Amino acid sequence: MAVFTEVPQDQARGLMQRLGLGELHALRGIQGGIENTNYFATTDQGEWVLTLFERLTREQLPFYLHLMKHLALRGIPVPDPQADPATGDLLHTVCGKPAAVVNRLRGASELAPQASHCAALGEMLARMHLAARDYDRLQPNLRGLAWWNETVPVVLPHLDPGQAALLRTELAYQNHVAASSAYAALPRGPVHADLFRDNAMFDAGTLTGCFDFYFAGVDTWLFDVAVCLNDWCIDLATGTHDPVRADALLAAYGRVRPLAAAERRLLPAMLRAGALRFWISRLWDFHLPREASLLQPHDPTHFERVLRQRIDHPVQA
Repeated sequence: MAVFTEVPQDQARGLMQRLGLGELHALRGIQGGIENTNYFATTDQGEWVLTLFERLTREQLPFYLHLMKHLALRGIPVPDPQADPATGDLLHTVCGKPAAVVNRLRGASELAPQASHCAALGEMLARMHLAARDYDRLQPNLRGLAWWNETVPVVLPHLDPGQAALLRTELAYQNHVAASSAYAALPRGPVHADLFRDNAMFDAGTLTGCFDFYFAGVDTWLFDVAVCLNDWCIDLATGTHDPVRADALLAAYGRVRPLAAAERRLLPAMLRAGALRFWISRLWDFHLPREASLLQPHDPTHFERVLRQRIDHPVQA
């Protein structure tokens, strides 16, 4: 989250009133993140998050917003997009840009998760995958393999020879995996695709929900699991795998939706894919940044370390 567009109080106030969410008392820009403009909005009816979409188009956005609504209606703890009472629309306009308002989840992110937090996350992730099976809108993961193939040539000139060689080799490997019959057999559906520890909330040790679905898309469920394992179940300083936390996450996930044999076989490859995806995107954001009043690009070398760990020390399910 960041602030690329400064939202005047009167525009935010008008939107809250039109949505029937009460009188605006406070509007505060949210620091962190790299894609959208985000504000906390406090009204006399509660706490909300106002998002202005800086890259996603009006044609793409209904997939994300209706997915969140779909999950919320099925009891998955996710932010619930607020509709215009007059039109039923979940997508609004603020400062000439597409926007949405969702309820703010209670609690705070657990940035040093233990096995119990990982288990709670794994269970919710499996429930989310199953709940979205009958979601009828289709949109690919826009930061999937096609985007990797387009973006790698753009970031390669910014790398040293060792990094460039690793990036080229891993991209070739992932293209090979994606062309295999084993990969084609993986179960798939709508996935979050960005469920890092700062995109989930806990209150007194209880998972209260996950948010920031704006990288979601249809992909393999295993990729979603791998993204979580690569953030929740590693040592952040070194990228080293933490087997206790990983086992807790996988066991809790498996009690709701057991992994298929093909998923177990391809978990090492998908862990590498998850690390590659975020290394590429962080390289892109770091070397080709956009202006924003509260923008803090993430360190791309973190996921380089994770990728090297996943290559040198494959993890079996």
